[in-house]
Amino acid sequence: MTDQAPSPLALETDPQYRAAVVDLLGVLAYGELSAFERIAADASLAPTIDDKDALAGMATAEYRHFVALRDRLRQLGADPAESMAPFRRAYEEYHEQTAPSDWLEGMVKAYVGDGIGMDFYREIATYVDEDTRALVLSVCEDLGQSGFIVDRVRAAIQEDPRAGGRLALWGRRVVGEALSQAQRVAAERDALSTLLVGGVDRPGTDLAEIGRMLARLTDNHSRRMSALGLAA
Repeated sequence: MTDQAPSPLALETDPQYRAAVVDLLGVLAYGELSAFERIAADASLAPTIDDKDALAGMATAEYRHFVALRDRLRQLGADPAESMAPFRRAYEEYHEQTAPSDWLEGMVKAYVGDGIGMDFYREIATYVDEDTRALVLSVCEDLGQSGFIVDRVRAAIQEDPRAGGRLALWGRRVVGEALSQAQRVAAERDALSTLLVGGVDRPGTDLAEIGRMLARLTDNHSRRMSALGLAA
């Protein structure tokens, strides 16, 4: 636990912190539910039965993550549907703006778009209590999709090198849209911002650390694009 992380008692003694945790779990829960729906739909575009099988397994794991978050919200006395509702529009607009035209675009979107989101939530987990952090990190675990997607995308580019340029542009578009929607959510949800800026018994972080966090997010994105054989 870092110096900024509050104790579990903060959920009972600091209403602003509790609201922030409910928001964090709410946005994650809707993200996992959305990922389940999207991956299940992507399975219909999969070119082989083995690919369909792999995606079905990933979708099932995403739903298990959703259930864990939903149950934790209930334990906190929050209504899961109400907790997720404020984030529905942002997710839906993101998916509308980044609807893949084929199987490969869907794979790149899942890898780089979801990847940068999970990186951000791991960063935020630094500023929450130990129990909440453990849950956040568990639902941000790689489900085996990284190796699967990298293998499929690199094989496709090797077979048709022209696909690389198209997918690189697509990857940049996906991440740009993801960051745009994330910024809007942060601006609209004051409680979430308190996880970074602090609150009762929580000093928060400074601009220098926020800069370092953004640099880590950018570096991780560049590594993912490189792993796919695409230019960041």
